[in-house]
Amino acid sequence: MASDLGPFERLMLTLACVMTLFFVVVTPPFQAPDENQHYMKALLLSQGQVLTSQRGDMIGAALPNAALDIHAVDFPTDPDGRVQLYTPAMLAKSWSADAKRPGERFADFPNVASYAPTLYAPGAAGLMLGEALGLPRLGAFYMGRLVNALTALALLFAALRIMPFGRLAMLAVALLPTFAYQNGSLSSDAVINSIGFLGLAIALRIGAQGAGTGGATVAALTAPVLALAKGVYLPLMAAGLRWPLWRGRSNWTLLAVMALGAGVFVLWMRYSGGSQALYHIASRKTGETMMTAPLAEQLRVILNDPMGFAHILVTSVAERSPVYALQIVGRFGWNAILLPLVAYPIAGIMLAAAVLSGAQERFGLGQRIWWLMVAAGVAILIETAMYLTGTPYAADYIQGTQGRYFLPVLPLALIALMPHYGLGNGPRIMGLAACALSLIAAASALDSFWWHGFVTSDGMPPHDSIGAALLLPSPRW
Repeated sequence: MASDLGPFERLMLTLACVMTLFFVVVTPPFQAPDENQHYMKALLLSQGQVLTSQRGDMIGAALPNAALDIHAVDFPTDPDGRVQLYTPAMLAKSWSADAKRPGERFADFPNVASYAPTLYAPGAAGLMLGEALGLPRLGAFYMGRLVNALTALALLFAALRIMPFGRLAMLAVALLPTFAYQNGSLSSDAVINSIGFLGLAIALRIGAQGAGTGGATVAALTAPVLALAKGVYLPLMAAGLRWPLWRGRSNWTLLAVMALGAGVFVLWMRYSGGSQALYHIASRKTGETMMTAPLAEQLRVILNDPMGFAHILVTSVAERSPVYALQIVGRFGWNAILLPLVAYPIAGIMLAAAVLSGAQERFGLGQRIWWLMVAAGVAILIETAMYLTGTPYAADYIQGTQGRYFLPVLPLALIALMPHYGLGNGPRIMGLAACALSLIAAASALDSFWWHGFVTSDGMPPHDSIGAALLLPSPRW
């Protein structure tokens, strides 16, 4: 089912691998969004437990103090208005602190409590390997990151090999700093993004070349994993449906594996209890601390006034789209560090050059419209899911959606725009932009985390000069 990559594609994949491994090492512990909660969930799985439990208002599990204090004591991430600057001495102190932290305590990680163990298997395997090698808890943490990253890169490689056309669209998204940054963390996003790419590649391959026994088997194995990653991404596999032509077996195969994925997702939710963990958030409208709404009650809000929710959806996306664009390209830390502003048009040039390089495949207008509809549908599902689970009751806005959630959808939208034959120098422009963007991202991470420091804050940081904003990361403004 796979085909070889060309020389330029291999070069771009190598750059994506280098950047991912760079962020494994350079990103300080827990400076990827929610990495502390993902770490605790992976730690739970590494100890042979799958399900969390509830203790009072907390949802989580009893975990070793030596592991929990890496975040709680050594590398806290709560915004306190002070400059955060990391040093090798901080790593050395944490490396040798385990003996002073015996025992265990109950850890609270409600945001990821119901996530499937398939998302955390690579990270848990890395934590177990670190422990088997006799590494301290901090060393095991980095080993978990490494195995997580290598798994994500292996899935990316498999997706590219399977893609029947439009590989440069997928590679361009993989070369965005956010993609490499998340892949280089212990976050489940590393697996989610790459398994999303793999599901899309398999679906497009089946749609283009038919569903043989091998293709159907691979799709049947992938769809449940994709659904367990996040159910909203499962419809990506509908991209393989051919429109307006009905290709019997191929379409039926894709519909069947999607139904299988949905069934596995439902079974997992029933087995795990499927309980929604409510949590406090700071409203992006008022700044007040508010509680997220119970899913059933929020769903009734939508069903009672569908047009009202459609208005909320449109206005929220319109208001937040500039933020999504920045986050899709790169905003490090907990969305605290902007790249130099010149990086964002460079990313646009890279994506545009990938599109203009051509797909080397002919598509009808109906097929392109179908792909755009699938991409838009998945994006709407993402926003709806965040309204149901991450927004205060009956709010007139959607809370919590981040640009990185759209990364698995972006390649399909780009492919829908690709001409058959593209510009001959398109790959060269894409490669130059990718190299420039990677260098800017690497320098920004080193400077902001290890040389200059940064302050966690929401919104656009103030700046004293346009030149500094264009050429320096936001902590330097």
